[in-house]
Amino acid sequence: MPGLSTLGLTELEELVYRHFLRHPAEDAADLGVLLGATDAEVESAVESLRGLDLLHGPPGRLEPREPGAAVDLLTERRLRRLTDEMRELSRTRHLITELEQLRPGSDLAEERLDDVDLVRERLADLAFFAREEILSIESQARYSSANIDHARPLDLRCLRRGVAMRSLVHSAMLQDRASAAYLRELGAAGLQVRHATDLTGRVLVYDRRTALVPIDPGDTSRGALVLRDPALVSTLISLFERSWAAAAPVPAADGDDARDRELSETERAVLRSMCAVSKDETGAREMGVSVRTYRRYVADLLRRLGATNRAQAALLARERGWV
Repeated sequence: MPGLSTLGLTELEELVYRHFLRHPAEDAADLGVLLGATDAEVESAVESLRGLDLLHGPPGRLEPREPGAAVDLLTERRLRRLTDEMRELSRTRHLITELEQLRPGSDLAEERLDDVDLVRERLADLAFFAREEILSIESQARYSSANIDHARPLDLRCLRRGVAMRSLVHSAMLQDRASAAYLRELGAAGLQVRHATDLTGRVLVYDRRTALVPIDPGDTSRGALVLRDPALVSTLISLFERSWAAAAPVPAADGDDARDRELSETERAVLRSMCAVSKDETGAREMGVSVRTYRRYVADLLRRLGATNRAQAALLARERGWV
């Protein structure tokens, strides 16, 4: 059964943490003899655990962080490290194209995706590896709720990473409540949006090198084409820039809408609490509310963040700047 080493602790650090769970506030002076380690090794492990906020308190009276919160903290830290490693690995993606082009008869200028799930997988891949800029033309009258749910985490992560994003949308989108709210949410995170009534087609361009267009603009369920030919991509970028120059900025949201998008002080407090404690009863007691009310706040925050658990919610909340 995997231990805390899966989440980044050394064997000795895990032994020290488990010891203080069994014997909280005990002096660590003789811990080396018990664990078969030197005093220096134990001292180093204790300092590491204090740095991770898994132990706290003065020397001689060290208290462990409760297990649920400790695992959540380590999970979040591990996920951040994995994300950093994936970003580092993404810098080698260009090698695939370079190596494929050495093969006789190789042609990567166009890729056909005949299934909506495949299109979404490729969108996620392109968004993850985008480093500089994403351009989009959205000529439809509204975003479907499924599209918003799929695109929100991708778009917000790109914006938080500093990827420049510009989007041209049909003016009718501003009249659709869900679509307009989504655009305002992304606008608050850094998306530049303009609107026009004469847009045709749907286009996404990633880092001015790869474009994605629907096979049938009137029926996106038929799939999409991924284009890498420099001439084709350049033509789509020129189309975007001409349309962008002629489009109008999206009007600023009024005060009421802006407040609707913000978290209340109570919601922010619940968010901080749910990221720090593992038991709802503890969080509810700290907040001074009933467990039922606390759980309702937690469920609503998880839904708004699109998260399936609290560790994921903590990461997404930081990406949005909520904590």
